[in-house]
Amino acid sequence: MNTYLGVDGGGSKTAFLLIDESGRVLASHTEGPAYHLEIGLQALRTMLARGIRATLEQAGLSPSRLEFSFLGLPAYGEDSRLVAALDSAASPPLLPEHYRCGNDAVCAWAGALACQDGINLVAGTGSIAFGEFGGRSARAGGWGELFSDEGSSYWIAREGLNLFSRMSDGRAARGPLYQILRSHFGLQMDHDLCAAIYDQNQIQRSHLATLSPLIAQAAAAGDAQASALFAHAADELVTIVDAVHRQLGIPAQATMSVSYSGGLFQQPEPLLTRVQRRLESQGARYRVLAPRLPPAAGAALYAARISGAPLSVQAISALERSLSAATR
Repeated sequence: MNTYLGVDGGGSKTAFLLIDESGRVLASHTEGPAYHLEIGLQALRTMLARGIRATLEQAGLSPSRLEFSFLGLPAYGEDSRLVAALDSAASPPLLPEHYRCGNDAVCAWAGALACQDGINLVAGTGSIAFGEFGGRSARAGGWGELFSDEGSSYWIAREGLNLFSRMSDGRAARGPLYQILRSHFGLQMDHDLCAAIYDQNQIQRSHLATLSPLIAQAAAAGDAQASALFAHAADELVTIVDAVHRQLGIPAQATMSVSYSGGLFQQPEPLLTRVQRRLESQGARYRVLAPRLPPAAGAALYAARISGAPLSVQAISALERSLSAATR
């Protein structure tokens, strides 16, 4: 029976999932971030090798018996000089002819929509949308945290810290966010926040993104300015989806399926509700669907598809049931 390995590399963690052609889960494993711009290429190689070996050992499988693997890596395809290095990042232990690398947005799309035509929106550490329609593919967003990743956890955290600075200065009225951040960082004086944030261990993209739940907490506590950040985030995320829609050249009369993934959609502030309302306010242009499978499962499905042996409808349904039961 053919086996497929999916690897969903993210800015905060990397998920490994091994399945067979019937949709049975054989093994799973989790490692740390795969963002090579933060951890470096050698650390990426080491992490992938460790995760792949741990996953295969669970199933008692050797790399030579894997039919195919797909590894989704953050920032893949965003520096042509590094494509070859990223393509070789999993060899060894994987055989070069039996795996392919791509952007992690592909994993999220493949899982959420089970490799069917549509657009998937990711709002996690970063933000990006990827879609396929009629054999064409397109992406938008995901240009990195310095001048993009609008609506992401990093973006929310950065904007929230900016709001705190304005509250401290008196440039904005103080709401619950002010005391929430003071308490979280244990600030003796407000400017101590600079030392806390600009510390080399905290300024990294993945660390800063973990502050976004604090902004959501403030919004849930009635902070109108913090809540407005999530409204702005929803607007930005919808423009990313619209950009993919335009690139794909979808006919005006067609209704496009849109799904979603990423930790920001799990936070208390109803970002998902805001995004869904904005998308569905455009008439019949979009139909918002809950994700069918997590990104790591999407990577495994995509591995099967690009190997020339896509999983059957029955196998995909079996995989859905298996993963759903595992999370109860």
